[in-house]
Amino acid sequence: MSHLRPDGDAIGSQLALGLALEEMGKTVYYWNVDGLPESMEFLPYSDKISLPPEVAPLIDVAVALDTATKVRLGEANIAACAQAKLWVNIDHHMSNPRYGDMNYVDATSPATGQIIYEIIQALQMPLPDGTRDAIYVAVSTDTGSFQYDSTTAKTYRMAADLMDRGLKIGQINAKTYDNHPYRRVELLRTLLNTLELSAAGKVASWEMLDATRVSLQLQPDDSEGLIDMIRAIRGVQVAVFFEELPDGKIRVSMRSKDRSVDVCKIATIFGGGGHYLAAGIRMAGPIAAAKELVLAEIAKAI
Repeated sequence: MSHLRPDGDAIGSQLALGLALEEMGKTVYYWNVDGLPESMEFLPYSDKISLPPEVAPLIDVAVALDTATKVRLGEANIAACAQAKLWVNIDHHMSNPRYGDMNYVDATSPATGQIIYEIIQALQMPLPDGTRDAIYVAVSTDTGSFQYDSTTAKTYRMAADLMDRGLKIGQINAKTYDNHPYRRVELLRTLLNTLELSAAGKVASWEMLDATRVSLQLQPDDSEGLIDMIRAIRGVQVAVFFEELPDGKIRVSMRSKDRSVDVCKIATIFGGGGHYLAAGIRMAGPIAAAKELVLAEIAKAI
């Protein structure tokens, strides 16, 4: 299983570990309460990702991947695995409270996909082609294509090994980064019209109302990665994306350029979490009130 609104690391980690386990003869179910994002449909065997069933089969081991808190798995996943004999929690979020019976949480790792790769290597598990591609996409998407500060020498050595195993890097990068629907560009145009800079130019933020989601017929992953555009503005230390959800709550995504501003610490003030340089919150609306509160805390931190 992986978290609500899954990203490349979540789906990639599920497929990577699951396909390796299947190669070992295990029966594996791949569940996510929000299903498979359209942007990840190109991954081999991605059609294995399904919604958790209302009447679940007997589960020996429940594995939560890339999910900082158990509640982020979603109620349906938790219910489907209620009778599991063992819960395993594999993650890289520093705010993870270690909710499994067994926990492998490495906050120094740039992506859960890299942890999966290291586990497979250490335990000499199979690494089929589907696992190879899924690991690469998981790590590439969570490191900004190997650009973020969290990227390590081990990350590059892993990528080289995956290429030695036959990874077609040009093809998979094109499918990951150069294959967006037109509605994503329309969304970007809308977001840019809401862009605001703080007085000192150190905080860039934009917002999306739920009415925009409806009018553009957006999918949850259409906004994935767009925040990096405003994070890249010269002089900006923190970028923030405020999104109004259908239930009236506000989803807040924050990206910091350096460790002098720990956005995870800011997120925990509002019940969120994540990493030093990337964190998120779900909080009460309306959006104007949420913006005021969050931006005030960011200003204090700066």
